[in-house]
Amino acid sequence: MSATPATPAIPAGLPRYLTLIRKESRITQAQADQLSSLVRSLNMARRGEGERITDNTLIRVAIGLLLERAEELQGTTEAELFHSMGLDPME
Repeated sequence: MSATPATPAIPAGLPRYLTLIRKESRITQAQADQLSSLVRSLNMARRGEGERITDNTLIRVAIGLLLERAEELQGTTEAELFHSMGLDPME
């Protein structure tokens, strides 16, 4: 897959989240719980350094990973798509 284009510079004084487009997604309760737990864990581990990690941060990382491995996606159902990536479907 080709290299990801560089992120454009954020205008001075404008928070990064205001430069991003809003996109909604429906996720399972288990996914929401695990995502929140991971966010809490990562934020505790950073001990105030770096950027605050949010659900959206991890969702963007997951999308980046999915797009990087897009050639592996195969299937006509969500379960088949999960399996093609070597994952068990979320219930």
